[in-house]
Amino acid sequence: MKNIVIGSDHGGFDMKQKVMDAMKEIQWSDVGCYDSSSVDYPDYANLVVQNILEQKFKFGILICGSGQGMAIRANKFKDIRAALCWNAEIAKLSRAHNDANILCLPGRFISAQDAIECIKVFLNTDFEGGRHSQRVAKLSKM
Repeated sequence: MKNIVIGSDHGGFDMKQKVMDAMKEIQWSDVGCYDSSSVDYPDYANLVVQNILEQKFKFGILICGSGQGMAIRANKFKDIRAALCWNAEIAKLSRAHNDANILCLPGRFISAQDAIECIKVFLNTDFEGGRHSQRVAKLSKM
């Protein structure tokens, strides 16, 4: 069973609930939000990032309305590679070529089934390394 940290804002709350309910094979650590009341997405991105940086989890998932705000915030941190994905092919490439460690999903723009497929592909795709390793190393440099 995989252990994954997940967070959302109000715009991603419904999608978060749907994927967690549908994917019982994953042990979820839900850092919020816990209802659809308006919240600030950076707060929840910070919680997921903190769990990744403290090595409590290898991967995280962030969901907001567009996915963009979560991705922007998460990518402010060194060694975080948050990828905004809206289909399985993008999710696969984000892992294989970019060694992404956080999947960001647009809760208002994709179906629950597409989100679930993105998560499955993201979690089951290995980083290819090779020529991509040098490029990924440059992402953490200023």
